[in-house]
Amino acid sequence: MSLPAKTDTATLIQLSQPPKPATLISLKNQTQSTVNPTNFYRKQWVSLKHSTKPVDRTVAWTSSIAHHSRKGKLAEAAAEFERMRLAGVEPNHITFITLLSGCADFPLEIASFGASIHGYTRKLDLDVNNVMVGTAIVDMYAKCGQVGLARSVFDQMGVKNSVSFNTMIDGYMRNGDFEDAIKLFDQMPVRSAISWTALIGGFVKKNYHEQALECFREMQLSGVKPDYVTIISVIAACANLGTFGLGLWFNRFVMKEDFRDNIRISNSLIDMYSRCGCIDFARQIFEKMSERTLVSWNSIIVGFAVNGHADEALKFFTLMQREGFKPDGVTFTGALTAFRAGRLEDAMNVIRNMPMKPNEVVLGSLLAACRSQADVGLAERLMNYLVELDPGVDSNYVLLANIYAAVGKWDGASKVRRTMKARGIQKTPGSSSVEIDSTIHKFVAGDKSHLDTEPIYEVLDLLSLELKLCGYVPETTTNESNEDD
Repeated sequence: MSLPAKTDTATLIQLSQPPKPATLISLKNQTQSTVNPTNFYRKQWVSLKHSTKPVDRTVAWTSSIAHHSRKGKLAEAAAEFERMRLAGVEPNHITFITLLSGCADFPLEIASFGASIHGYTRKLDLDVNNVMVGTAIVDMYAKCGQVGLARSVFDQMGVKNSVSFNTMIDGYMRNGDFEDAIKLFDQMPVRSAISWTALIGGFVKKNYHEQALECFREMQLSGVKPDYVTIISVIAACANLGTFGLGLWFNRFVMKEDFRDNIRISNSLIDMYSRCGCIDFARQIFEKMSERTLVSWNSIIVGFAVNGHADEALKFFTLMQREGFKPDGVTFTGALTAFRAGRLEDAMNVIRNMPMKPNEVVLGSLLAACRSQADVGLAERLMNYLVELDPGVDSNYVLLANIYAAVGKWDGASKVRRTMKARGIQKTPGSSSVEIDSTIHKFVAGDKSHLDTEPIYEVLDLLSLELKLCGYVPETTTNESNEDD
């Protein structure tokens, strides 16, 4: 894929002629990208306001551009950059990095502006000869979903450092190109914890949790010590897989490696234990924390709620407000989940008094509660809101159909199925999993792909027989609605 041509004008805004390379500040090849331009110029701006010394005009303009970029106001940043050029002030490499970083962090604001800045830097050969600028361009294209352009820039860089490699690997992972990410990773002369975390975190974000854990095992075998970001990623993988055994191992690992006072890791452990059904362990982690954040409170409240401890969830909901924390959408979701046991009116009151509009998670939690209470009227009202928020979520339609079926309203269930078909919405097959010796075994309805399928079904038949002998009668009212639930 070709790079932007060397044009005289920018795509988004008309740029003046670029300065001569000799006038730029610090264009030497650099081996490490250690300066965060936004933070650097924020500090410079504060010091300049209290200084009587003459102000470097490039620093002053770049500080103003960074102020806009930091807030995602790229149109204002672009206009400020144009005013800077019209004023005859020459940008330096930090100016370009600041603009490129803004484009990377807010890729939807001005789609073509980043390419314009890239074209500008090409005229000065900064994308090739300055490792910080080149890496910033790679990051910008990758975060805008143009990973092919990112790789083209990466390949043409005259000097690359570990930051350049890590940025390109992260770009591949965030765009789902795992194969090329691993190939580039294998080509690295030295692999740091950040390099490994780029792979592990990328797998977790794309829901390839088993691959993330396997990658962590290889990291350990290589002798590279993980940092706290790595630990958070692998704990998240354990939480999503429900691997309680591995979660316990990582908890001991955290204590051993002296991460015990890291708030973010503690929050991750609370979430992991809660999702594995071990709410007592989650509570122990929470109570041992010397300092807590809103995320800490949200994690324990949601943990109590999803594990059926409604009273504890509401108790902690009250305690967090006494401690001075203001509930957010996640907090209210936890509180609403706690209201499932026949307290739908209380839940509706919470929704009406929320300071923010309820999202699909909040409304979906209440819709799930309607099934246990067979409240068709409320379910229909909630479904109208959910369809407005996201009409393509199959689980909401399935849930509504099951609510109709539970009360014998087969016409309603059939209507939901017809609506799904008309909108091209297909039900995602449900799955279940079980952990044995820290290994996850996943199954879907009617699944016979497991190596031990025959003995598994023999045990299931035996369990079914014993249940029937004990008087168990399976529920059949929802079978007509969704047979593969």
